[in-house]
Amino acid sequence: MQTISFLSLLLLFSVLKTHTNAQEIPKYVKVPTGFLMVLRQGDDVFAELEKLAVKEKIPSANLSGMGFVNVKFGFFNFDTKEYDPKEFKKVELASMSGTIAWKDGKPSLHCHGTVTGKDFTAHGGHMLAATVSTGSVEIIVTVHDKKLERVTEQPLGANVLSLE
Repeated sequence: MQTISFLSLLLLFSVLKTHTNAQEIPKYVKVPTGFLMVLRQGDDVFAELEKLAVKEKIPSANLSGMGFVNVKFGFFNFDTKEYDPKEFKKVELASMSGTIAWKDGKPSLHCHGTVTGKDFTAHGGHMLAATVSTGSVEIIVTVHDKKLERVTEQPLGANVLSLE
């Protein structure tokens, strides 16, 4: 009889633990100016911002953030019209700023950032990708009432925010 009780408790604990882990922690909340987002280890920063823009039908926005990331920066090469990339792992995102607009029916992000390592050396530039490393990333998204689009401008060959 005691063995059955122990097995029953073990099964109950297993079910409760599975149920608790299945509940996802919210990644953002609505605030008066837009949204406050908190991302955790392993989250793809750009993918989460794009999901937010689609789900909440954000017409356009500015954003600002900070936290801990693995990041890929790019420096735009005007000759090749492509970004020359460089990656930094387990760095502190001291500052991130950017915009959310639309291009071809999809969210279009334009973000720049500055990161520092434990030696306090700073690196920065155009952000091509970022995932949360240790800790978290906090982002405030300030929503605008006008839908903005990005257009590819020539001869620059880059996407530029259109105010028309």
